[in-house]
Amino acid sequence: MDASFLYMENEFDLHHNAWLGIFEGPAPTGEEFRRHIASKLPRIPRYRQRVRFVPHDLAAPVWVDDQHFNLGYHVRSIALPSPGSEEQLKELFTTLMAQPLDRNKPLWDMWLIEGLEGNRWALISRLHHCMADGVSTTDITTTVLDREPAAATPAFVDDWKAEAPPTDAELVQTALIESQQQGLEQASRYNTLVNSLKSQMAEVDRAFASLKNSLANPLSITSLNGPIGPYRRWAWAKVSLANIAAIRASLGGTVNDIVLTIVTRAFRDLLLSRGEEVADRTVRCLVPVSVRSIGEEGGNRIASMYAELPVGIADPKERLANVRAQMDGLKASKQALAADVLASLAGFQPPALMAMSARQASHVPNPVNTVTTNVPGPQRPLFLLGRKMLDNYPYVPLASTMRLGTSVFSYDGYARFGVSGDYESMPDINVFADGLKEGIRELIEAAAAEPTRTKSDT
Repeated sequence: MDASFLYMENEFDLHHNAWLGIFEGPAPTGEEFRRHIASKLPRIPRYRQRVRFVPHDLAAPVWVDDQHFNLGYHVRSIALPSPGSEEQLKELFTTLMAQPLDRNKPLWDMWLIEGLEGNRWALISRLHHCMADGVSTTDITTTVLDREPAAATPAFVDDWKAEAPPTDAELVQTALIESQQQGLEQASRYNTLVNSLKSQMAEVDRAFASLKNSLANPLSITSLNGPIGPYRRWAWAKVSLANIAAIRASLGGTVNDIVLTIVTRAFRDLLLSRGEEVADRTVRCLVPVSVRSIGEEGGNRIASMYAELPVGIADPKERLANVRAQMDGLKASKQALAADVLASLAGFQPPALMAMSARQASHVPNPVNTVTTNVPGPQRPLFLLGRKMLDNYPYVPLASTMRLGTSVFSYDGYARFGVSGDYESMPDINVFADGLKEGIRELIEAAAAEPTRTKSDT
């Protein structure tokens, strides 16, 4: 899965995750910031490694130490022109999102942004999807930041030395040797997987039936899908977790059910504003699910479920009930298990075939209208060089024919929505962002009109 995010990338589909943190001022100096990040590098080895592709895709890409690692390339400072508004910050953010990460260097960078109005400053962090999914990106974020305001940058001696990189000939030789040695190992792994699936065959059958049913119906034809360009628009919204808890207490459902219901309202508003029909229609949404084992770190460990967001339902309570019933059914069917099994089986393909399949997939129309990711974060403040992080807004990359996606990150009492849109086809992205705010408002009002439920009801 890590390799697939590299193979699928092209000039229009840039597969880096990102987040924007807003901090209370004053901003640290560029030198203070670089020294702080340097102190964290021993805990994030990938930040000093780059990708090497094996000739002819005889094996999956490998990580090698960057012989010419220069922290100054990855950690940079820039200032907003006066007045330093949030709209200017968003414009700078989208400009950076359109720039590919240099594959000849470690696939990350950070930008210290000075001059934000209100005595604030910002930090933009980009990280290629091949290095981390949402959960592991959160782990890296909490490593870079501090839990205490008084945490000082430790004095340390950086004795890291890059290991000599393999030559192309050595990579090919290793790939050929491993391909011979791995025959029996692959067979053993395959048999282990098959035997594991046999022991839960009823669940696997139900999971694949659910996955097939989700993707069998034709995708709704709307302006949400079509060709995309390399440039992006971006908007954000913020929802109090206390309000979400109050909605759960009155109307039931999980945090994710409520998030998807809010997103549904936003899509309804967007489509109606464009004069498109919503009655009896749905928006198919890919919902990533973490399948990470306890203690498992780094990389990507995600499967997917597919929800049909009921944009045709006007009543917020009815809309939440529909989403809740769907998600309960998808969880009961263990649809994510089917996606995880398919990802596991893909690992048995010859590397060259896997690379070719992934590259071709980037040119195939998406089987979904949109994506909504929801990643829980720390519910206590984080700090950088003594400055409190006030907000953290996530960014989700777009792919193929998907023109809009939503990422949600919970931090310090709020769920923060980051909305990514194609620049040309989503000039009205703020209609969607405003719809998110209306979605939470109407659910709060509906919850206030209902008696509080007992814990067993929710």
